[in-house]
Amino acid sequence: MDSQLLVICGLTFVIHVIATLAYAVRIAGVRTGRIAVSFSLFGIIALVSRTANSFQGPFIAKRVELDIAHHLGSGLLNDFRLLLLTATVASIAGSFLIPTFQRYFSRAVDHFQANRSIPRLLLHVFSRAGLSYIRTGARLPSRHNVTQLAASAGVSWTVIGLNIVAMAIWTVGVFASLYAGYLKPELRVTCANLSSVINGFATVVLAVIIDPQVSVMTDDVIEGRISENSFRRAITTLAGARVLGTLCAQAVLVPAAIVIVHVAELI
Repeated sequence: MDSQLLVICGLTFVIHVIATLAYAVRIAGVRTGRIAVSFSLFGIIALVSRTANSFQGPFIAKRVELDIAHHLGSGLLNDFRLLLLTATVASIAGSFLIPTFQRYFSRAVDHFQANRSIPRLLLHVFSRAGLSYIRTGARLPSRHNVTQLAASAGVSWTVIGLNIVAMAIWTVGVFASLYAGYLKPELRVTCANLSSVINGFATVVLAVIIDPQVSVMTDDVIEGRISENSFRRAITTLAGARVLGTLCAQAVLVPAAIVIVHVAELI
């Protein structure tokens, strides 16, 4: 693995870990009762993901351009599969970090609510008390939350299936469009720009179907209509669906790239 590919894998890992940890924010919001503050603070962390995402595309595009220019290509598909595998590993890592992160994040929300200052919050994180809590607050996922899934997933199978499909499309979007540019070099700019169309479809599914369902459940927990335990099961299920979605992206990569090539030719 060369240094450029290692950097791209690192960026991919950061993007998918942070995206998975977004589930922990809802748990923290339920625990603290401060949903708006929780999402606002997570927006700061999400800036890291957006920055990584803005660098990821150009790095991959340059790799494709060099492969086309030097007629390499033999290992390009393997590179994309490695990046998708990195996304899966990152999603698994993020799922295991959810219990720890929600504890850290709940404490951050409480501290911000008391002091209402981001600089003070950052100073607290790196203070002796903050660093001590980082050591003592780490937790592994509860086996109880996982075994309970056999009795109830917490969300409908329709939502689970759509989440898997949306995650597969969202994960493969940029990779498939750039690989399509390799398959059809003379239309590679058109193919690359079609990634927004693919990701747009996944975003619509998430925004119209998945997120409202989870938001309603979040409000139901705060209002006492469902238990926090049921909500945790739902979050565990959705995190698992996300991992499955990144795995399905492996199977979707080449067919999606071929479809993008055909669409680019028709435009």
